[in-house]
Amino acid sequence: MSGPLRLVLFDVDGTLVDSQGDIVMSMTAAFEGVGAPVPDRASILSIVGLSLPRAMAELAPRVEDAVRARMVELYKGSYMALRAAAGSAASSPLYPGARAVLDGLSDASGTLLGVATGKSRRGLDALIAGHGLEGLFVTQQTADHHPSKPHPAMIEEAMRETGVEPHQTVMIGDTEFDMEMARAAGVHALGVSWGYHARERLRQADRILDSMDALPDAIDEIWRIAG
Repeated sequence: MSGPLRLVLFDVDGTLVDSQGDIVMSMTAAFEGVGAPVPDRASILSIVGLSLPRAMAELAPRVEDAVRARMVELYKGSYMALRAAAGSAASSPLYPGARAVLDGLSDASGTLLGVATGKSRRGLDALIAGHGLEGLFVTQQTADHHPSKPHPAMIEEAMRETGVEPHQTVMIGDTEFDMEMARAAGVHALGVSWGYHARERLRQADRILDSMDALPDAIDEIWRIAG
């Protein structure tokens, strides 16, 4: 393998897979389970990307800690039940073109793929198995062992594991939390418009993409500029 190693990190929900249906239903179940008013759909999707405890704190700031902890467990139970009923591939389908882009990038010499997600390890493992993505991601950072986004710990650990420098690393995501995390870690940031945050919330991105097919060329452009 010649040339420097390069690392392409992906967010998951809203970037690679469309899981909004299960997210909204599970958050609804969590609030209804404790008799709390259910936030509207836009509010629920606005916190996607945060770790679950922080997301719940954002949506229910006035709820007592013990009740909020119960809501977290209710959410997890609902999400797992929905996934078990439908299967991961149907419950959280890949966006059109995502698999082809991942396969193409993984075949590129010197390119390593990774994940930095607010999902749990259990959730990520189920998703990877459900879509047959085993072996694609050499580094997998989840919410279990890191502070919530936008803290840069996930990206920093991914770079440490792979030995890739910040200027040779790009973070791809659909939320402002992904872009803020990338900036905090000193890496490149590509925003995608097909996810859960509006374009104006992705203003810290180097570039915002409107189609999955545009990703490979945008990544190549970053590498050309980075040298």
